Amino acid sequence: MAQQQWYKGAVIYQVYPRSFQDTNGDGIGDLKGIIARIDYIKSLGVDAIWISPFFKSPMKDFGYDISDYRDVDPLFGDLNDFDELIAHAHQRDIKIIIDQVLSHTSDQHQWFLDSRENKTNDKSDWYVWSDSKPDGTQPNNWLSIFGGPAWQWEPRRGQYYLHNFFTEQPDLNFHNPDVRQAVLDNVEFWLKKGVDGFRLDAINFCYHDAQLRDNPAKPPEKRQGRGFSEDNPYAFQYHHYNNTQPENISFMQDIRTLLDKYPGTVSLGEISSEDSLATMAEYTAGGDKLHMGYSFELLTNDYSSEYIRTTVKTLEERMTQGWPCWAFSNHDVERVASRWGANGEVNPQQCKMLSALLASLRGSVCMYQGEELGLGEASVAFEDLQDPYGITFWPNFKGRDGCRTPMPWHNNNCEQAGFSTTKPWLPVDEQHKNQNVSEQESDQYSILNAFRHFMAWRKTQAVLLEGDIEFIDTPEPLLAFYRRFAGQTMLCIFNLAQSTTSYEIDHINITPHSELNHHNGTVNKNTLTLPGFGCFYASIG
Repeated sequence: MAQQQWYKGAVIYQVYPRSFQDTNGDGIGDLKGIIARIDYIKSLGVDAIWISPFFKSPMKDFGYDISDYRDVDPLFGDLNDFDELIAHAHQRDIKIIIDQVLSHTSDQHQWFLDSRENKTNDKSDWYVWSDSKPDGTQPNNWLSIFGGPAWQWEPRRGQYYLHNFFTEQPDLNFHNPDVRQAVLDNVEFWLKKGVDGFRLDAINFCYHDAQLRDNPAKPPEKRQGRGFSEDNPYAFQYHHYNNTQPENISFMQDIRTLLDKYPGTVSLGEISSEDSLATMAEYTAGGDKLHMGYSFELLTNDYSSEYIRTTVKTLEERMTQGWPCWAFSNHDVERVASRWGANGEVNPQQCKMLSALLASLRGSVCMYQGEELGLGEASVAFEDLQDPYGITFWPNFKGRDGCRTPMPWHNNNCEQAGFSTTKPWLPVDEQHKNQNVSEQESDQYSILNAFRHFMAWRKTQAVLLEGDIEFIDTPEPLLAFYRRFAGQTMLCIFNLAQSTTSYEIDHINITPHSELNHHNGTVNKNTLTLPGFGCFYASIG
């Protein structure tokens, strides 16, 4: 694979540093913890690590509220630790992708501290400020995804400021070219340090409608959540004006122009819009914008083969030039092992199948830490919750803490499952202790070893890394497709249910990949018998 195209088909392992490995005994994971576990990450067969924010922050949104874009928060270490991490990763041929939160800052960022003082300082127009309506109410009807209006009154200026997320996350004014350049300069700081790419958080939120027009109401039958629940008032509007504005396209081009100065670096945009698949296609088209698009479209509760097939096919039809990136889990949603498990129960065979399915779709993939262990959603008591989002919407929505609990490294007799020597910021889930890394490593049939085996095999199959995809219309619960590349065709079939099913294969010359199918399917004449959560791979012709 050409160095410039390393991201195509790459497996990107997401590390949520707070919960990965604590090395200094404060109950919070750190950069040295990632270094300490770098050989484990290498053993997974992944190509890159995406590290969630570790920048200086008041931690109101656990690092997604940045007060200094060019420094490491002392909770996680310092810049020397980051330099060391880059060096260790590159020695092992692992790329480093870091989060960049460009649409908003912390309210403790010096830019905002200056901007809020008055209407005449040199940062006065760096954030989205507006006068109230004559009756003192907010400038328009825009809502925050985390609850309540998207406007907060600032008495120093006698104006409201916009925050699409928490009150402590004021939105930058990208209509100001000085803001745009300052943001790009911050990005380049990390390029000069040797990072290989960026996961761009909420990248379609950079621009707002300059006229501040009201968002139209959305009828109840159209309300759906992507990172938020249907009973969140945020779902009651079409978000036509508070994000995904036309001006954002030229900013994507500016980002690409900057990255092109550093060969081999890539961009992965997180996109959540009214039509995320269309926006992903738009933001990756033409070879002059983002390298990859990433959305919440498979981070939903719908687990039917029809939904997965339709979602991927729709993106394939629209994204004719860009490169997709898929995920089943991340730090913002319920873990897939529970979300798609029957009655929320973790099934080891289903976990193995889901990792194989994700890594068999056309595109790159993001695997969230613990997914390779089959971790389910952790149970976190209300008194242990840390996420303000969950506290606000409790008990209907319990927030994001359940997918953010610490990694279990060792067995039950080891304090805090090897994550820390002290009480961690979130409790280690009791069930997770039984799924720890050390015990799974010694079990050849574990979810972890199945993950490693599949990823190692996948690296040898160019058709899975770079090939086209063509879906086959199959009844529930089967999902089937062809992958084609350089004259090769591979048939991939997955049973999404727990019960055994059969399928008539309409080919004479097939060669099953026995090293993967030894317990997952048998072919008698043209009939494939696929056990519950089985997956089947065969070369055609």
